[in-house]
Amino acid sequence: MTMRTPERLYINDVAPRDGFQNESTFIPTEQKIAIINQLSRCGLAKIEATSFTSPRAIPALADAEAVMHQIDRAPGVVYTALVPNVRGAERALECALDELNVVMSVSETHNQANLRMPREKSFAQLSDVIAMAAAHKAPVNVSLSTVFGCPMEGPIAEDDVYAWMDRYAALGVGGITLCDTTGMANPAQVARIAGAAIARFPGLDITLHFHNTRGMALANALAAIEAGIVRFDASLGGLGGCPYAPGATGNACTEDLVHMFEQMGIDTGVDLQALLAVAGQLPAVLGHDVPSQVLKAGTSDRRYPAPF
Repeated sequence: MTMRTPERLYINDVAPRDGFQNESTFIPTEQKIAIINQLSRCGLAKIEATSFTSPRAIPALADAEAVMHQIDRAPGVVYTALVPNVRGAERALECALDELNVVMSVSETHNQANLRMPREKSFAQLSDVIAMAAAHKAPVNVSLSTVFGCPMEGPIAEDDVYAWMDRYAALGVGGITLCDTTGMANPAQVARIAGAAIARFPGLDITLHFHNTRGMALANALAAIEAGIVRFDASLGGLGGCPYAPGATGNACTEDLVHMFEQMGIDTGVDLQALLAVAGQLPAVLGHDVPSQVLKAGTSDRRYPAPF
């Protein structure tokens, strides 16, 4: 079997936002800054550094401004952050973000549960954010949650996914991320949706965001590159998760994803050893183990002495 292998992939690490916001213990600002600065030297294309959500809603990221003002920004790295509303956009623009990332769910039930509003209200609110960003010439990426299934509604109609993509594309956004929010995707479904999205929206940067809830993240990533996807979200150590997938592991693990692609001869631009050095600090910082497999076992070219 011959697999389509792109010359280069672009990896976005989301741990400083999607991972850290799920931690029960507040990670000191200095440690967040140190980790982001180290990630900035690993060759990642993009880092989701924080969220400009209300500190009351996400106290773990209440230090968004401090983080963005104090990190060392590496040339060539895009620094993005989650922005939920106009007030969040104002805060983000004051920090000179390279990109604003806005989020809503394709599932009406999930959007109500997660964002406490119907989808149409989310769209209206995010339309205002996109207009404000455009006035400041700030790029916007839209992350669509539950594209591959909702734990409350079940399967999502694929035409609904493309319809929401079309509405956001009409507003002039630069990219859309298709999110497997609770790890319900399978490779056949990923190949079908990713391929259709690329064909329908050739002017958009399309990113895939997988969770490893059911151990499918790497398989789904392979299906995505076969469909033509070259951009992926992933999380250092495999941090993150979703409250609507109880007991689940987190996002696709950055070092596991990079290791797989590297072994396949696909360039990610990422220094895997440098990335593992950063990931290795996480258990001490967080006070618990992380899901990363390569961090535990080492890379596949690691050699051991013979047992005799």
